[in-house]
This record gives sequence, C-alpha cells and structure tokens, in this order.
Amino acid sequence: MYKKILVAYNGTPESRCALHACIRLAPSAEVEVHLLCVINLSTYLMAGEFVAESAITAEKTLLKEELEKGQKLLRDAGIAKVTAHFESGEPVNVISDLVEQLKIELIIIGHSRKKPLAMRWWRGKTDAMLVGKVPCSILVAADCPDKK
Repeated sequence: MYKKILVAYNGTPESRCALHACIRLAPSAEVEVHLLCVINLSTYLMAGEFVAESAITAEKTLLKEELEKGQKLLRDAGIAKVTAHFESGEPVNVISDLVEQLKIELIIIGHSRKKPLAMRWWRGKTDAMLVGKVPCSILVAADCPDKK
C-alpha cells in the first residue's frame, strides 16, 4: 500500500477525476494525501505587467478556492491526512520537487483522452516529461464522469 500520495488538482474536470481516483483507492488512516495546485506564472507574465498582476491575483484566488473544495471532498470521503499545497512554477518541476521533498510514492493525475497527451501534468514547456523526472508510480485517471 502507498503511504504518501500526491494528487495534482486545479479544479478542472480532469483533475477532479484524479481526486475521485484517489478516493476510490480508499487509502487507510495512516496514508498521507498531498493535494497540489500549481499556478504557472510564466503564462501570465507574457501578457504585460498590469494585465498579469490582476490576472494572477484572480487566478490565485480561484485556485485556492478550488484547492479548499478538493481538500474538503477528500476529508468528507474519510481521508483524514490531507495536506494542501499551493505552489507557483512550471508544473512538472514543482511536482518532481515535491515528490522528492515529501518522499511521495504515488502521483495521481487526470487526463482526458480528448486532449493531446502532452498536457500540463505530463510535459513542461521545456519538454521535461513528468514520468522521466520522478522515481515513483503515476496513476493516470482518464475520462471519468465529472463528479462535483
């Protein structure tokens, strides 16, 4: 059984699928679940200083609310040890750094078969593949019904 699980979550249907996959695993009380939301600031900084500042503030607020919702959903499902992480940076790098710091054994990410495989959690803009950067297992939750 995995003792430390990281779920990549940002409120999208794909990430909600990852959240529900974690719940379906039914981790026992001693399992630590880390819920990670990453804001990639580089996409906003290209829009200009004024636009970027207001857009970043709005996005951070929205993502923090989603992170709280995800944390509540996990706790309501009976998962006691849930720690939320809100980070900024390139998602692949942030995930791999957190995996190393926390000694994560399983990452759960969501993916839609309708979108290209090189999506946010899979590949960073530097073409760093997540699967090549982490020493743990990755569960890909795909095309599940959207459960809110």
